[in-house]
Amino acid sequence: MASQEEKQTQPFADIFDEDEAEKSFLLSKPTCLIVLGKPGSGKKTLAKKLAQIWKCIFIEALEVIQTNINEETEFGLKCQELLFKGQNIPEELVTEMILKKIESPEVAHFGYVLSGFPSLSEEYMTVSQQIEKIKNLKLKPDILINIKCPDYDLCQRISGQRQHPDSGQVYQRNQWDPDIIKKHKKEKDKHEEKNEEEEEQEEEETAEDPLKMPEFLNQLVQRPEDILENAEERIGTYKDIMLRPIEDLMAEQDCQYLIEVDGNQQPDDLFVAKNKVCVASDKNYICCYCCFNKQDELFHVLSSFKLIAHRYRWRRSRWGQACPVALKEGDIVMGNPDLAVSFLGKMYVLSSPEALKTFMLNPRPYLLPPMPLPPCKVLVFGPPFSGRTTICNLIAHKYKGQV
Repeated sequence: MASQEEKQTQPFADIFDEDEAEKSFLLSKPTCLIVLGKPGSGKKTLAKKLAQIWKCIFIEALEVIQTNINEETEFGLKCQELLFKGQNIPEELVTEMILKKIESPEVAHFGYVLSGFPSLSEEYMTVSQQIEKIKNLKLKPDILINIKCPDYDLCQRISGQRQHPDSGQVYQRNQWDPDIIKKHKKEKDKHEEKNEEEEEQEEEETAEDPLKMPEFLNQLVQRPEDILENAEERIGTYKDIMLRPIEDLMAEQDCQYLIEVDGNQQPDDLFVAKNKVCVASDKNYICCYCCFNKQDELFHVLSSFKLIAHRYRWRRSRWGQACPVALKEGDIVMGNPDLAVSFLGKMYVLSSPEALKTFMLNPRPYLLPPMPLPPCKVLVFGPPFSGRTTICNLIAHKYKGQV
């Protein structure tokens, strides 16, 4: 009877264990994606847009090289030296930079969107070896996105690209060709009635748009790789050496995590298709960083800022104002309110810009068990020969401390 009464007295007991849920998330693998497709199909554009919205780390050869050069890493200095000499960066060095980026702390937390790997160049590794490298990654890609586009349409698109030599910006034919622009404008005028305000705005935009200036259009050039014959050759090389291994890789992938999209669509339309990935990958958590100036106002301001759910309030972490990065190292250091961040519904106050940067790159090591608990300091005193040393050693052994 007593057990039945106990069950009846707690009919609405919350069986949700918040600590277990947080631990489960921190131990979970971040979502990783790889974008595949023929040369010039728009892999980089789609991957970059996907990474921006999905808050993943965008990994691509050119992006990785530029990042290493800007940060003046060992790889970056090598690349800079080679470029100053007018030499190409070897494929081996590029591959090492990509693999190191995949193993970085921020990727271990946020995940990645990989584009341009495997590459057509077999200077360092064959396509099969590159795909094998992908299969053996610690963070394997969860979702494969394949952009499909007919050869003819792709060659026409590539051959219609023009680049501005100063900015390096690449423009499609429908952006710079006056005949196509006029045709689209006439079709738009037939289907839409524009008021005077819209016409004034359009005139202002036309005046500011450099593509409408003849001087700018005359500066656009065609890159060697965009010449029709070269584009056809690249696509033929892709079909000869890469298509079959890529098809085998996709055949091994779970069909619900394999998405094929139409390469003739606009990048924004393609990205809408990628939103299905967001639902399937079960990465629906909130990670919001917010900084405030005063410790007294921290809780008050954040408790009503960007609520996770209706009537849900942000809370302090279990360590209060103590810095979790310092606690992990065994020190008690009070955090600076200017370096406060929120993560998974709780507030953390970091002690230094370095600790903030480290925590934001990947907070998981500082929140996973063994939890960063405030170190306990015990002083044992007593008269001579009372057993102080023995007691100290027993306490240290029991609680894994140091005498």
